[in-house]
Formats: sequence, C-alpha cells, structure tokens
Amino acid sequence: MTRTVARIEYDAVVLAGGRAARLDGTSKAGLVVGGARLLDRALAASARARRVAVVGPPELASALPVRDPASGYAGSAPLLTREDPPFGGPVAGLAAGLRALPDPGAPWVLLLAVDVPGAARAIVHLEEAVSREPVDGAYLVHEGRAQWLVGLYRRAALDRGLDGIETDGAPMKRLVGALRCAEVPDPAGWSDDIDTPADVARYRKDER
Repeated sequence: MTRTVARIEYDAVVLAGGRAARLDGTSKAGLVVGGARLLDRALAASARARRVAVVGPPELASALPVRDPASGYAGSAPLLTREDPPFGGPVAGLAAGLRALPDPGAPWVLLLAVDVPGAARAIVHLEEAVSREPVDGAYLVHEGRAQWLVGLYRRAALDRGLDGIETDGAPMKRLVGALRCAEVPDPAGWSDDIDTPADVARYRKDER
C-alpha cells in the first residue's frame, strides 16, 4: 500500500561552519563521498525547501550553485551566512540561518548538518512524523543516539526556543529539549555523521 504523507512547507538550514578538528581542518563541505561533495548532498536533500540558508565560512560562496536551469541544480539558490561568533556551535548556526531566511518564512524548518551524507533518505519519515501528531518537530534516533541535526522543526517553536540562548554557547540538547518532538527511529544509520578520516574511509568502502 502506498504511504500518503501530508505535504509540509519548509525552509532549510544547512550547518557547514564547524572546525573539522578531527579531520585536520579539512572542510567537511568539500569532502567527496559517493561521487559528490557533502555540501552538494545536503543541498540535494533540501531541494524541496522554499529557501535554503547555508551557514559557513565566506569561502563557501564559490561552491554554492546558482539558480540556473543549465546548472542541473533543482532547488532554490541558497543563501550564505555565518554564525556569530564564528564556530559558535549549532545553536548559533541555526539562529544565523533563520535570520538569513526571508520573512515570512515557511512554517517548518529542515535542519541538516553538512556531514550527514545519508540524511536525504530520512526526510520523508520526518515529514510523516510531524504530520501525524501535533508536535514542535521530529529528529532521528539511531541506536539510542539522538541526531538533532537531522530534524524538521516548527519555525515558531525554534524562534521561541532560541530567544535568549543563541549567543551563550547553549548545546542543541537544551534547545530541542524544550520542544515537544517526535523521535524517528533510524535503524539504517541515515544519521551517521563524518567526523574522522576513519568515517570517510568507511563511507567510501561501503559505496564500492
């Protein structure tokens, strides 16, 4: 039987501003996995978003696709912004991304970390989760580990939750913990992220 999921209108925030310390500072956004840069995979995953804000360093500007039918990019031309302070963490990055999105924004926000190459497969499940009950959002959980950076959240709830905490280095757990969210099981490991050279090697080996 075909599963019917209510269409959710959302903007997207792609977090691409981390230090990548365990990758010797190599830009995660530019890492190639499965024949595509991680940034391109994140943008493809968010292609249905009304608008996309990428949070990262200025040098990413040249890596962003433009809205050009000849480019093969199907989504909206992404906006580039930076968290304040730089490397301020995912809460600061999310706040910067939301500020960059045009007003009024979509009622929902897809939040993606750039270093999660399998996130695209999870989005329909996140949409299904927020469609079936009145929640503030939904995120993946793999083997008991919450992956808040692959989530779909109500914009108004994020705005309320960020008020007063976006500049004090608060962890995502503090923000999401104040929201009523559905946990979406992730038995396939869609939420696995890339933090180390060993992670890169594992992903490339699995794709052979």
